[in-house]
Amino acid sequence: MWDSRVRIGACTLLAFGAGAPAVAQDQSWMFGPFVKPETNPVITPSPVAEFFSPMNDRTVAWEEYATFNPAAVVRDGKIYVLYRAEDATGEMRIGGHTSRIGLAESTDGLRFTRRSTPVLYPDKDAQATNEWPGGVEDPRIVETDDGMYVLMYTQWNRDIPRLAVATSSDLIHWEKHGPAFGGAEGNPFQHRESKSGAVLSRVEGDRVIATRVNGTFWMYFGVPDIFIATSSDLINWTPLTDADGRPVKVLSPRPGYFDSWLVEAGPPAIITEHGILVMYNAGNSGTHGDPDLPARVYTGGQALFDLENPLKLIRRSDHPFIRPTEDYERTGQYVDGTTFIEGLVPFNGRWFLYYGTADSRVGVAIWDPNR
Repeated sequence: MWDSRVRIGACTLLAFGAGAPAVAQDQSWMFGPFVKPETNPVITPSPVAEFFSPMNDRTVAWEEYATFNPAAVVRDGKIYVLYRAEDATGEMRIGGHTSRIGLAESTDGLRFTRRSTPVLYPDKDAQATNEWPGGVEDPRIVETDDGMYVLMYTQWNRDIPRLAVATSSDLIHWEKHGPAFGGAEGNPFQHRESKSGAVLSRVEGDRVIATRVNGTFWMYFGVPDIFIATSSDLINWTPLTDADGRPVKVLSPRPGYFDSWLVEAGPPAIITEHGILVMYNAGNSGTHGDPDLPARVYTGGQALFDLENPLKLIRRSDHPFIRPTEDYERTGQYVDGTTFIEGLVPFNGRWFLYYGTADSRVGVAIWDPNR
């Protein structure tokens, strides 16, 4: 078992090297600054790719309408992005189309080659009740010590969104394990919305590896508050609850701030020398939020939790570290604007943050700690 106290320094050299940019003392625990390259957006909808859908037994242009909300992982010297793709069928509203998950690869993190068919999709399988007709959405990915990939994603049957788990050895062929909280006795999320699972991980080289702390795996999840869950195998998860059986909130919206409307877990949580870094998506309230931001805009925040006690919040950013500033981040399905962060990987000495823009495209922002 990996000992967090022994290996913390080694796993954070990339993020907090001697060449890290000078920042204010109370922000030294944060990642960034991130820069958006001119190559953005890096993945956009395509009407060309077709896929025979087992859900309705016909060929569909599966990524014609939107490509967004990506996970990311480094494998064999390349960045692989798993992105949510929507076809143009269904109702013309957010959540009204069918979503599938595509796979794209890149040698530089900026220019991608895509597979012609999705790697995860609603099928005629044991998960059809949870995944038809809305599909599979919003992935987050981590590795295990032995090289297996664990994908946390949302099953959407247009009734209840459920956080689910799938595993793969090659990023192409996935085994679905069903809802993450399906086996938890007295699970408060069995008939309640759950999504956005950020598994606690360490960094070794370019790998983001799920890591036990205090003998168990941990996951930050949920919206409009962030909750926490534990697992012994990364597949079956148990939400932490209080004495009254209510899920424990570890991060909640704040009146007057950029995260006044909602908070939602982002990429995998990262162990650093300061503690556990949790990047999260933040919604701004139009009535009691930050007056300098548009109502319902999605930005990104960072929070720091105690490594010995992953429930204990230590610090929290007062301002978003990423927000919609470009046209492609404010045009599409979600015109109020989104920089919806889900994929974060170290790659060749830099950090690549992949995010969804306006529920329509995939963008990237890059932090070079050595500049």
